[in-house]
Amino acid sequence: MPKFFTLVFKQKITDFFKTVFPSTKFELLLFIIFITVYGILGSFIALNYRIIFDDRIPWDAYFSFDNRAIVMTGGGFERHPLANYYFDWIREFAYLFSGGKKDETFRLVLAWCSNFAISLSLIQIYKYLNNIVRLPKKISLLILFFFASFSTNILLSFTPETYTYTLFFLILFNYYAALKLKKEQKIPAAALTLAVVSVGGLTVTNAVKIYIPLLFENKIFRSWKKLGLAFLRVLISVAVFALLFLNRLNFNYMNFFNKSGEQLEKFSKPRVTPVWDMISSWFFGGNILFPGFVIRDYHNKKGFEYKALFMDVYNSWIPYVFVAAVLLLVVWSYIKNFKNKFVQILMISFLVDIIIHCVLKFGLHTSYIYGGHFVFVFPMLIGWLFHSYRNSPKTLSFLYASLWVLFSFLVLNNIVRFQEFFDFLTAYYQ
Repeated sequence: MPKFFTLVFKQKITDFFKTVFPSTKFELLLFIIFITVYGILGSFIALNYRIIFDDRIPWDAYFSFDNRAIVMTGGGFERHPLANYYFDWIREFAYLFSGGKKDETFRLVLAWCSNFAISLSLIQIYKYLNNIVRLPKKISLLILFFFASFSTNILLSFTPETYTYTLFFLILFNYYAALKLKKEQKIPAAALTLAVVSVGGLTVTNAVKIYIPLLFENKIFRSWKKLGLAFLRVLISVAVFALLFLNRLNFNYMNFFNKSGEQLEKFSKPRVTPVWDMISSWFFGGNILFPGFVIRDYHNKKGFEYKALFMDVYNSWIPYVFVAAVLLLVVWSYIKNFKNKFVQILMISFLVDIIIHCVLKFGLHTSYIYGGHFVFVFPMLIGWLFHSYRNSPKTLSFLYASLWVLFSFLVLNNIVRFQEFFDFLTAYYQ
């Protein structure tokens, strides 16, 4: 019996590593390409500029990311309930190399941790397109490099933030859940709990996304037993998460509700920018295609003044057309694959963020930083669109050509805009 359990345990460990990390030579090659390209970018920024981490700047140095607050404390418990545990590990890991100093080596390690997470996220996207959607390699690669060029991935590849790791955990869980559903297997309680703690621990509102695949498990609504066991799995995961969270709060749960109310009030106030433009330029567009930038004066409430960079709305009709074209592909995919449970899972997950940011308007004025919560649905849904026309050569060719045009414009625009980001760094953060 012990030998049997040992074999089972070894198999589970092997499956875990095959799922999370590159499992073929080609996946390893892709990983090396991404980690090298992002690594060069992040290393250059970390070694030559202090933007990634400056102990004097608490928040908003660029695009409203809270690098210092996140690295040092994990951020506010009301939104990032368990993030302090994650970033305690990352911070101490960086200290190992910097000798306890918050210098360029410290920044370099932080940047490479982010680089590693984003590069692995891209491998998860490739695995999903290759193993779940079953696309030809050339289409998978086009979608993958299109996604790799998104503004969210570029920024998060060197940014020590919760969004960086949320993106990785959400993509990983969606791929893992898809594998289970494809084999008509249930998601184990242990995996569900781990996913809720990792994803919900970094941003509490994302926890609900972990339960969406349960709705599509095989015949779950046709058997009271299956439904009851699913509820039990949910209950276990919620209980573990709640206990960990309450332990951080010293079981003063009212503090959470009070702070959450304050945050909703603070980040839901109407702004000068029209709602439609915040949605198109920032929520949808800013996470894919860089708009222009604006510089503002900030201070840390202790006398230190600094410049902060924010995204502006688009100032030309071309970016709006680009965003509309990408959304058209996504909506087209959803309509075409309406009966596909994998597509429904992705769209319901996306709907959670649309409700939070576009309907409730929480953080809509800086929604370009929230891409790590949802931007991965774009390449996955576009992949399903290609899959639905696998037997229609003309439509497939049209989609392939269209994506190449979008990809070309995306790369050109983001390279030009990112040069403006470097101009900002050179002027204020050397």
